[in-house]
Amino acid sequence: MLDPALVNALLGGLFGLLVGSFLNVVIYRLPKILERQWAAECADLAGKEPTPAPAFNLVVPRSRCQQCGHTLHWYENIPVLSFLFLRGKCSACGTSIGLRYPFVELVTGGLFFWCFSTWGPTTSALVWCGFSATILALALIDWDTTLLPDDMTLPLLWAGLVASAVQWTAVPLTSALWGAVAGYLSLWLVYWAFKLVTGKEGMGFGDFKLFAALGAWFGWQALVPIILMASVIGAVVGIAMKFSSNLREGGYVPFGPFLAAAGLTAMVFGPQSILRVVGL
Repeated sequence: MLDPALVNALLGGLFGLLVGSFLNVVIYRLPKILERQWAAECADLAGKEPTPAPAFNLVVPRSRCQQCGHTLHWYENIPVLSFLFLRGKCSACGTSIGLRYPFVELVTGGLFFWCFSTWGPTTSALVWCGFSATILALALIDWDTTLLPDDMTLPLLWAGLVASAVQWTAVPLTSALWGAVAGYLSLWLVYWAFKLVTGKEGMGFGDFKLFAALGAWFGWQALVPIILMASVIGAVVGIAMKFSSNLREGGYVPFGPFLAAAGLTAMVFGPQSILRVVGL
């Protein structure tokens, strides 16, 4: 007979696969939704009528091939299995489907499995699953677009404070509150110091908010380990991209994905484990 704890973790992982499928939609569509909103706001400020456009949100239109427009059937949307069944290609035009889709589903499933195996079928497991899914989506959105939408970073920050207040996390509310404050102010100060010295913007305001959210979830004590891990990962990736000539135009690399990776590392291994990894 299977261990009930393992069954709960497996069910959590299965739920994570489904959530990962939805995250693929969020990662692709949310930046486009925001761009439409900004275009409409600019048109309104200019006194112009916004250009009519068909409904486009996280629900409609249905998922389709970006190459030929083929609308996916329900059986073409089953996490991971559909990718394997279709052999990584659109059933209509044969265009290759990116590996990111099953990657996001598998990573989300793995994170949810870990959360349920660690906290069991509890509210704490669910809130950390929500944290994991949001962090993963933010990392990939920032990597693609250099955007960290307020629609996700601010709810993540408030969720961390609320989870601390009702003891769904082990972080005391005072530590979570000052973690949010210190997380935001520390990168804000770095931003302005860099700008005053170089005249350039070294990071975006979304990075401040994401770091503040991580402070709310892990407490102010975790900020130094998280920023060290993010810097190490960012340096390694940046150097690798430079030597492989894969740097984007302008030579920039978004910092949000590395903050996100450090946040997930802190969740799985603990902030103090990060310090041991970097030799402190």
